[in-house]
Amino acid sequence: MMQISTVAPALHGATQPHILAVDQDATTRELLSDYLGRNEFRVTAVADRGAMHAVLAERTVDLLLLDLKLPAEDGMILAQRLREESAIPIIMLSGRSDEADRIMGLELGADDYVTKPFSPRELLARIRTVLRRRRAHAKQGRPKGVRAYRFDGWELNLNTRRLLSRDARQVRLSNGEFNLLVALLASPQRILSRDQLLDMSRLHSDDIYNRSVDTQILRLRRKLERGSGTARYILTERGAGYVFNVPVGAIY
Repeated sequence: MMQISTVAPALHGATQPHILAVDQDATTRELLSDYLGRNEFRVTAVADRGAMHAVLAERTVDLLLLDLKLPAEDGMILAQRLREESAIPIIMLSGRSDEADRIMGLELGADDYVTKPFSPRELLARIRTVLRRRRAHAKQGRPKGVRAYRFDGWELNLNTRRLLSRDARQVRLSNGEFNLLVALLASPQRILSRDQLLDMSRLHSDDIYNRSVDTQILRLRRKLERGSGTARYILTERGAGYVFNVPVGAIY
């Protein structure tokens, strides 16, 4: 039976970075969940590879803490496979302190290597450093492989096609609404004409072909604004098109 525990910080919302901790030791999982949860991270702690893959398939994860000593699994090989499939930041946790192990871990694609026993405060600093490096890298030019977008407490997971609101409520989207929202989030604070939105949406589905962009925008506004009566996220630029009006973060 898979063991999955999730801890949310005092500040709720999808904008809080989500850490997935994979460690067979229950005490370590509890320590990571408690300490990181008190420092404004969402934490999901699991004990094995199967539970890890289940979380990665369903949720957006900002950083992976991976214990190299997992049941029936070589952590080094697992890290290598993860790196081949994803650009998710990985910090390895290991009781092995040999230089050769640290070098191998980093060469296999880990972003950092921390030996046990570790200082929670130092680990927190390392996590923040890795996430800061990743954000800086993303700003220099967006690489392929975006897994999710976040804006103003909302989160759109591209793999599961789930939109979560500021209060973690799932908002259902039609195919056309999803495709159009992806196009808007990929070019935030930039005016996009109706033709541009139609062309960008074609990359995802044919569903929007037979529906007007204006109708899709109206439906999206209703779901994002939730009856506020004032357009905040998707603004109309008269005679030009539409603009997604708030900053957007991309998760790779």
